[in-house]
Amino acid sequence: MSETDDVVAIGRLQSAYADVVNRRAWPELRELFLDDAGVHIDTVTRDPFELTGPGALGDFIGAAVQRFAFFEFVVLNSHVELGHDGADSARARMFMCEIRRDVDTLDWSTAYGLYQDRYRRDGSTWRFAGRRYRSITRTDGEVFPFPTLEW
Repeated sequence: MSETDDVVAIGRLQSAYADVVNRRAWPELRELFLDDAGVHIDTVTRDPFELTGPGALGDFIGAAVQRFAFFEFVVLNSHVELGHDGADSARARMFMCEIRRDVDTLDWSTAYGLYQDRYRRDGSTWRFAGRRYRSITRTDGEVFPFPTLEW
């Protein structure tokens, strides 16, 4: 595959993740993440925590979005770098937002964050190998210090 093919494939993986989240199709995360993918989540307003694998991630997100009548995950920008840890590896910074509407009050809110992802080529397919999430701001007016970049 060419560099362009790899970058496009990783972009499609990021879009597939957004699609799964928007449709709340948690079992489909298994196609996108390696079984041992570590996920670090830092919302800033509580202690960070760690998850392992697509099942744990789907359970976490599923429980978190139940309070929303409407929830849309939007990729705002992504910067991919190939081969940072061998030919079959990549990493990316992905800025995103969540557009949400509370199920009880119907109030709208938006949250912005940064994913710092690691990817591994699994055969001919790119998959998430690890992910670090950090909140940046929410519509309640609070802006958090910009996350430390891991790379």
